[in-house]
Formats: sequence, C-alpha cells, structure tokens
Amino acid sequence: MIKNVHTRDLGVPAGPFVGRVQELWPPAWGKQEFDRPLGVGADGGHGPIRYRCTEFVPGESITFAFTEAKGTHTLSASGTVLRHELIGDFDLKSRLRWAFVVRWLHDACLEDLFDACERAAGREPAAPARWSLWVRLVRRAFMAMNRQPQRETAG
Repeated sequence: MIKNVHTRDLGVPAGPFVGRVQELWPPAWGKQEFDRPLGVGADGGHGPIRYRCTEFVPGESITFAFTEAKGTHTLSASGTVLRHELIGDFDLKSRLRWAFVVRWLHDACLEDLFDACERAAGREPAAPARWSLWVRLVRRAFMAMNRQPQRETAG
C-alpha cells in the first residue's frame, strides 16, 4: 500500500481551489484534460496518467480513481488548507516504479500545483517548489525517449 499526502495552507479559504484544479494545473506536467466538464464520470488525466472522477463535491473535494491501477487520489479543502492524498494498492512492478521514479515526479508536480494555487490565492509561496536533480534527470530521460524516431520493422 502506498500513501502519499501533500498539504498547503493557502491563507484564504481553500474550497474554491478544488474545482480549479484543471485551470491551475502546472503546464510543465502535461495538460490535464477530460472527455467532459470536470465532474463524476469524467475520464482523462495528464500525460500517461489516466483516471476517472469518482466523487466531486464542489468547494470540498474531488476524487479520481486510476484506470490502469488500483488506487485513488483526492484533492480536498478544509478551512485554508488544501490537501492531496494518493492511496494505491499497486503490484510489485508498480511499487518499484513508484519508489524510484513516479514518487519523485508526483511530489514535484503536486508542489508546483500548490504553488499555482497559492499564487492564485494572491500571495507568492514562501518557499517556491524546486525540482531536485533526480526529477530533472528523469524528466530529461523521458523527453529524450519520446523524441527518438520510431523505427519501422519489415513485416
């Protein structure tokens, strides 16, 4: 079982930011897109990560279930605090991928999102997120892999 939690005190009521997740999504992490307006049943995600909205209470919380893994991630508000919680029951291969690659990218993405929320709340983050060397290296490797021309095979 994997559980990953991020919180940020925005200094203003956090509820309105739950429904703005798409608008405030950091562009460096791939556009967050859905097949319909954000709400229960909307399918989409960002980059290779796919999920479906399973619960949405405007101003309170939104929950997404992964479509290719067993788990959820929830963005919720309580007072001035915005919280993101990922819970997953992944197979061994996925847990290893999480430990060495995905967790670091996920954490950087969430901190970028929370920085965007804090700026939208009218203040600059006290300690803006910075990508670690590992995050920069992994992102560079993924970009290089995606730029490689596909070789056609004779068939």
